[in-house]
Amino acid sequence: MLKIVVIGSGNVAQHLIKAIEASGAATLVQAYARHPEKLAHLLEEERIVSSFDAIADADIYLVSVTDDAIADVASQLPFEGRLVAHTSGSVAMTAPYKKNRRAVFYPLQTFSKAKEVDFSTIPICLESENEEDYAILEQLARSLSQSVYRIDSQQRQAIHVAAVFVSNFTNHMYALGDAVCRENGIPFDILKPLITETADKINTLPPADAQTGPAIRHDQKTIEKHMGFLKEENLKNIYTLLTQSIQKTNG
Repeated sequence: MLKIVVIGSGNVAQHLIKAIEASGAATLVQAYARHPEKLAHLLEEERIVSSFDAIADADIYLVSVTDDAIADVASQLPFEGRLVAHTSGSVAMTAPYKKNRRAVFYPLQTFSKAKEVDFSTIPICLESENEEDYAILEQLARSLSQSVYRIDSQQRQAIHVAAVFVSNFTNHMYALGDAVCRENGIPFDILKPLITETADKINTLPPADAQTGPAIRHDQKTIEKHMGFLKEENLKNIYTLLTQSIQKTNG
């Protein structure tokens, strides 16, 4: 059974800890956190360390920290020649740490501490410097998820950019829609069936074929009414930019 150490205490690290613990196919021997209390609700005290020198032996070390901290954390690891994989979507495999065997173990999902996820449905993107390490990573990945991909650093960068569009930016659109509703005394719940149906369409249609609305219809009267309704300049700019993008994309 693979022995795993998770280094980090943020959203991704916490979900990884829970998934590994539940897998039954890998052993989480330890987790590192600068502030151990952040993991106290997940692990017993003896399996949480706050000193790099106290990190135990393992088959894989998963560095799950902010992108800017990956190189610094990796440089402080007190060992050499071991398999160390970061979980970032945008940091190249070759960018950080040179004294250990470099790899990537990237779960493609949005993680929030308060929201449980079904890890078995999450795509896991793997990259390694050699086939032997890839086999180890794949063994762990397949114990956690039904969806595993071999993805190089350039492809992972493309996926991360695409993910920002379909997840982060989309969620921001929800926030803007919520603000419009609240300003006009409308519950945001009224939009949830529309959101669900829109998201569900891409299971059966390419996104371009699923596009609807006044922009793709070139319904200028409705567009002008919407622009007249919006008072905040930021919302007007976003509405205009997205309208133009839809029309340009769809000819």
